[in-house]
Amino acid sequence: MITPSVPAAFPKAVLFDLLTALLDSWTSWNHAAGSEQAGRAWRAAYLRLTYGCGRYIAYEQLVRESAAQVGLHESAALALEAHWLALNPWPGAIDALRALEPHCKLALVTNCSTRLGKQAADIFPIRWDAIVTAEQAGVYKPDPQPYRLALAQLGVQAHEAAFVAGSSYDMFGTAAVGLRTYWHNHIGLPLVAGAEPPEIEAPTLDALVPWLGRFGL
Repeated sequence: MITPSVPAAFPKAVLFDLLTALLDSWTSWNHAAGSEQAGRAWRAAYLRLTYGCGRYIAYEQLVRESAAQVGLHESAALALEAHWLALNPWPGAIDALRALEPHCKLALVTNCSTRLGKQAADIFPIRWDAIVTAEQAGVYKPDPQPYRLALAQLGVQAHEAAFVAGSSYDMFGTAAVGLRTYWHNHIGLPLVAGAEPPEIEAPTLDALVPWLGRFGL
């Protein structure tokens, strides 16, 4: 909690990764794959594809291609999309967003199609000030363009904003743009080789609002 004697100094805007920082998409991928081991291998293959594909290729296509790479049938990708609206927010996600809403603009920067990004964003009872998808930006994170597009839509500079990551791949992009970053590393993944460490790494979102409340001090 922020004590009354310390004035709050929130950033003008907070940008969030959607599918890993705010939503438990890991459980959905594991369920669609048939096991946690298969789901994590599939997700890792998908991340490699998005990191290396350059210009935007349809998210749904990359999900299917990465499933095939790890020996999963196309039905796994179809099951993932069929249960898309069953994605669950991580514990504390909605409370954190509600706590920030009076103080900051809130935005999403997500590596998926505009159709699926909007559906997932609507899971939260929040008025988003911007939603930027990889499809909109024309390129996947961690390319700097999606983050910069969100900042432009919000009308804020990078030093006036923070980013909440779900993957350490995001740190390549946030470092390039100059966004201070909180990594919600819920499942304890190692930092990707070459990525710059975030300002805060935590397994929950509990420290997020206190950190943002001291952002400008």
